[in-house]
Amino acid sequence: MVKKMLAGLGGAIALNLLHEIIRKNFSNVPHINELGEEALQKVTDSTPLQISDPDKLYAATLAGDIVSNAVYYGTTATSHHFTSGLAAGIGAIVLPQKMGLNDQPVAENNQKKIMTVGYYLFGALVTKLIYDKIK
Repeated sequence: MVKKMLAGLGGAIALNLLHEIIRKNFSNVPHINELGEEALQKVTDSTPLQISDPDKLYAATLAGDIVSNAVYYGTTATSHHFTSGLAAGIGAIVLPQKMGLNDQPVAENNQKKIMTVGYYLFGALVTKLIYDKIK
């Protein structure tokens, strides 16, 4: 199980690196971070914990994203890498609106939708490649 979690962590980091590089260098691309920040703000709104500093909100969101994707990939992508990545990407597009979040950062147009799915597929494939090397 440790090897699966390490592979999942590698996939999650790869996903976030890809997203950040593209997000900072191109326009009309997914901003998964904005979706995560909105979700974190919603969760903390009903608690005494408030994150008003944008840099701290970004860092907390990034950390949560890496941890949650590492667990997801570690438990799914090591054996079902393609379907795991596809499910995560489609979920990232479809679920936000159902959860009361703004889906525009990832689903505003077809380009963003395809890229979002692609990011999660990439993370799943990296997870599988890492796992196959270390198992």
